[in-house]
Amino acid sequence: MRDLLAELTTVLNQGQDCVYCSVVETRGSTPQKAGAAMLVFPDGGQRGTLGGGCVEAEVKQRALGLLAARGLPEVATFCLDDNYGWDDGLICGGRMTMLVEPLSNRQIAGPYYQRFHELVEQGQGCTEAVIIKDEFGASVGNRYLFDAAGQLAAQTGEGLVPPEVFRHLAPLAKRPGTATHHGIAYLPILPRITLYIVGGGHVGQAVGRLAAEAGFEICVLDDRERYASRERFPAARQLLLGDIGANLKKIVQQDINSSTYCIIVTRGHAHDEEALYHLAVTNAGYLGMIGSRRKIKLIYEDLIAKGIPAAALDRVHAPLGFDIGSQTVPEIAISIVAELIACRNLGTTDLSVRVRVQAENLQP
Repeated sequence: MRDLLAELTTVLNQGQDCVYCSVVETRGSTPQKAGAAMLVFPDGGQRGTLGGGCVEAEVKQRALGLLAARGLPEVATFCLDDNYGWDDGLICGGRMTMLVEPLSNRQIAGPYYQRFHELVEQGQGCTEAVIIKDEFGASVGNRYLFDAAGQLAAQTGEGLVPPEVFRHLAPLAKRPGTATHHGIAYLPILPRITLYIVGGGHVGQAVGRLAAEAGFEICVLDDRERYASRERFPAARQLLLGDIGANLKKIVQQDINSSTYCIIVTRGHAHDEEALYHLAVTNAGYLGMIGSRRKIKLIYEDLIAKGIPAAALDRVHAPLGFDIGSQTVPEIAISIVAELIACRNLGTTDLSVRVRVQAENLQP
């Protein structure tokens, strides 16, 4: 989304025509979920994806038709158990609703998407409320953007925000999912998580690559120059080279909060214990440590003897990652990043909650 919004603001600033196509509602199993977006240009070019296949091709044709006719935004719904599913194998049984929106009024669209891009870049989170049915006088396609505090940041609809828009606006702190109420689609973007990887070895490197692709901001700590390197972590926002304990002292004082996740994957028992000593009593949103249960038990005993409360250690994910029978470094990294995503998106890593949420998402 960050890259797409960056390109969109550039296009609008240059006075180019385009259509913003976005998934505003889904039911059941679909290749993309609400919030996915695609730009379509007059020459047929595009950026982003709505899931590919016949659905995306149909939306693209509609977008080009609206551009040519200077038409108004329109909503299109596709069922993936009919022709759209059979033609390209997407027999998911789900339903996707798209808003196809020509951005012709740049005086309104330009400032709106510029502000949207700014909020996404800042990483504090925001929510779009998009009108997809004219149920209370607001025009289809009107967008209202709210910052992390729930304050109106920008809008494309003229006049006051309809009271119905505020009625179902959920605080980001509750990690709301996308939802539709009375013809209003709510599309939250949760605060961006900073992931501190303590240890730049093989597991740390593999986690860093996957986590960056999943939208985490990566910071790496190691006391070895060849491990805390740009070559190993090309997507890292920050590389901290030097004594691990000294660097963690600075981080704990300045940067650790509920939007910070930390994983401890150093090369040895002593470094793991030192890292956990500094991180255990912080309010990090997630804290995990790699290792065997015996090693973890010994480290916990040492830390309790040093004054770390047992309650602080109870919240540590150790061993970290979901139990998927991991054997190789890539498998271990996948298990770790999956747990990080669950914590970020659901606010929990509890299996029963994950199963319930997945079941609800599959309901028609």
